[in-house]
Amino acid sequence: MKQLTKAEEEIMQILWHLKKANVATIIDEIPEPKPAYNTVSTIVRILENKEFVAHQKKGKGYVYFPLVDKETYSNQSMNKLMDNYFNGSFKSMVSFFVKKNDLDTKELEAILKEINKKDS
Repeated sequence: MKQLTKAEEEIMQILWHLKKANVATIIDEIPEPKPAYNTVSTIVRILENKEFVAHQKKGKGYVYFPLVDKETYSNQSMNKLMDNYFNGSFKSMVSFFVKKNDLDTKELEAILKEINKKDS
């Protein structure tokens, strides 16, 4: 799966949230300063070329929708991060974030409880 640029990822976040949208609706969801219509339209076409997005004809325009779900992309991105920066070690990645965010014992216990809930 291809990686997305920051701008492409921003558009995908909007499409994952809305499920379907035309370019004007996507622009409405972007915070100020809003990009030009042509800019967003170009990014959406790039996302189509990367096979992240498809479209349906609606009236005179198109409605776009995600082909790749958010969880699939998130998993792939996390695995790439882990491989590139932590030599594929989940333990090293978690350790880095624990140290970087200065988590205390109670926070770590809360995280472990959440993990254990999902395993049950």
